[in-house]
Amino acid sequence: MSATTPSQAAHETGTYKTYSGSCHCGTVKFEVDTALTPANRCNCSLCRRKGALMSPVFEADRLRIVAGEDALTLYQFNTRVARHYFCRHCGIYPFHQTRRDPKLWRANLGCLEGVDVYALEESDVANGASLSVVEDA
Repeated sequence: MSATTPSQAAHETGTYKTYSGSCHCGTVKFEVDTALTPANRCNCSLCRRKGALMSPVFEADRLRIVAGEDALTLYQFNTRVARHYFCRHCGIYPFHQTRRDPKLWRANLGCLEGVDVYALEESDVANGASLSVVEDA
């Protein structure tokens, strides 16, 4: 029996949808095929500070940058595996490559058009802090 990837599972259950998203100033625009739930937060030092509600994980080919790729700034810390992207103009985080599995990504649900993050049910907080190799990272 073969393993089911997150995107396959979403596709099979019909929970994924294509969303348009952008940073606050609109310079970075993207499309993503994702489910909205289970929405997730993380307790690593960066996520605790940014407080974003994130999509379930998806594969890289589910994310398409439509405009503003040159405005994206990469931030890495600690193990330098995760790749956190921010708009260099407004500072908003639209998406990141995960540390637990670098083949998977998450989007900031607050950046997706038509999504009310306050109406979504959150899942448990991901224990990203346990993946750090130095304290408070």
